[in-house]
Amino acid sequence: MKKQYQISRRRAAERFEQWAKSNPVPIQLTFPTAGIAELAQASLGDLLRSVGRIFIEEVMESEVRELAGTRSRRNAERGAYRWGSEAGFCVIDGQRVPIDRPRVRSSQHNREIPLGSYELFQRASLLDETVWHKIMHGLTMRSYKEVVQQFADAYGLEKSATSEHFVEASRVKLKQLMTRSLANVPLSVILIDGTIFKGQHMIVAIGVDRLGSKLVLGMEQGATENTAVVQGLLGQLRERGVDFNEPRLYLLDGSKALRTAVISFAGEAAFIQRCQVHKIRNVSQYLPEAQRSAVKFRMRAAYLKPEAADARNALYKLHDELLEINPSAAGSLAEGLDETLTVNELRITPKLSRMLSSTNAIESSFSVVAKICTQVKRWQGSDQRLRWVASALLYAESRWNKLHGYRHMPVLVQALDLAYRLRTGKAAAAHAA
Repeated sequence: MKKQYQISRRRAAERFEQWAKSNPVPIQLTFPTAGIAELAQASLGDLLRSVGRIFIEEVMESEVRELAGTRSRRNAERGAYRWGSEAGFCVIDGQRVPIDRPRVRSSQHNREIPLGSYELFQRASLLDETVWHKIMHGLTMRSYKEVVQQFADAYGLEKSATSEHFVEASRVKLKQLMTRSLANVPLSVILIDGTIFKGQHMIVAIGVDRLGSKLVLGMEQGATENTAVVQGLLGQLRERGVDFNEPRLYLLDGSKALRTAVISFAGEAAFIQRCQVHKIRNVSQYLPEAQRSAVKFRMRAAYLKPEAADARNALYKLHDELLEINPSAAGSLAEGLDETLTVNELRITPKLSRMLSSTNAIESSFSVVAKICTQVKRWQGSDQRLRWVASALLYAESRWNKLHGYRHMPVLVQALDLAYRLRTGKAAAAHAA
């Protein structure tokens, strides 16, 4: 619940915005020519920053004239009067810059009237957002002041202050990620994968809509990658509007916990595609180094076949050969083999099939998270992991392009609808029999 002074400041800012939009009189600045020449010789940036500070002071003075009238001119109808000034600050380029804040008091209520212009120029949320963007781009909190400080008298850039601003901004980002509505997002593909991050498992879901745009759906923190944690993540998505009754492709890394959780939510509408890259990697780990390259080549060649039947025959032939030399590798290949060929069964275009046959999209997101989070030297409890991971994921999302082959997404949507009707039709027939 907001306090009274916060409500008064918000109303003052709204009142100033309305006045500024309706005021036809322009604001004019007066700047000494000698000062222009001096600052221009030093730095054009210093000149512009000095002009910006004068502009802010002039805007505040214009609001004071609107409230209290022109200085040293009697006005019996005025409802406020000047009450000196005090030291304040405004936020310019992510820095707190000291300025003189004029004060105005109400004649009728004998209390101070907050200036809407000062409230707008002082808003710390702008500073929080600036700090967040710079940290995401690799600027550390230890070097923030040396890199960012442009005003000689700016303050609030020390490591502790920068950290406080980032904590506030990252909490806003975390809330934004975990609460934004997904009700109107036409998701055709959901990628789910987990990674061990500083001793904790982070399960992340990324969606691809019918236009090929990717977005982070949510994440869940847990001690292990178990079914309960994944179900917690999917439960969040359902509460935020994801309809699990719609036929959809679920791209997983092969974890049984992920598959069990997806099936429990989506049932017949879930078309599971296990990551082919993970499958190749898992099979090759059972083999000696000398045999790995040949097996990897044959598995990749099989997965590239346009017909699922041809790909399955090639993999079964390899499976029979592996039985003679390494039964463990053969067992790994056979386990979940059909689910590695789901995109082949759907008969989508080769380019789109390659993009939807592995979890590379989500793996690359984890690499962005790892790179950004190397700035943290000491991990603590509370929500620190969630804040940093959420911030890094949203930063990665802002840089994503559309899925390669996105123009063929309608083919995938039609294939999923057809396959779902066939699947449910067969299930209904079997139940009737």
